[in-house]
Amino acid sequence: MQNPRLATRYAKSLVVLAQEQNQLDAVHADMKFLKDACKQSRELTNLLRSPVIKSDKKSSIVKEVVGDKVCALSAAFINLLIQKGRESNLPEIAAAVIEQYNEIKNIHLVKLTTATAASEELKQAIISKVKADAALQNVELETVVNDGIIGGFQLEYKGNLIDASIARDLRDIQKQFQKNIYVQNIR
Repeated sequence: MQNPRLATRYAKSLVVLAQEQNQLDAVHADMKFLKDACKQSRELTNLLRSPVIKSDKKSSIVKEVVGDKVCALSAAFINLLIQKGRESNLPEIAAAVIEQYNEIKNIHLVKLTTATAASEELKQAIISKVKADAALQNVELETVVNDGIIGGFQLEYKGNLIDASIARDLRDIQKQFQKNIYVQNIR
């Protein structure tokens, strides 16, 4: 049910309106809250995407969930989405608002994937290294734990992937053994 074009259009409208009303930072914080709430609660996402539940019931439930944690502009926007029947796209719209905010403020998202939780020292070291090497000034670090990489790390930014994981090394070794280049050199 993802519709990136629709999400981008709604997000752009909200961002422009927030800029006009000098509430861009508040709306950004609200959209991060909504994105996290949808990410943590599968029930909330299912509620928003359910065609069976009526819009007035969805509106009351969403008001209970967000309460007074969002600004008036964000609350009115969410209410408008529910009235227009676009509430199923709320998680994508929130993500698009965050992307557009980062673009406006020149914030670059860097994703660090490790096998275990990264320490604060490591996070700060990664941020400073990325700032120095890629000449970026504003960096926002997102950490992900994935034990499937076994060890090491994966770093994604600006469409680039630096894969220094043990899992990648093992795949490379497996490919070398499948080619069997060592047996040919012996003969």
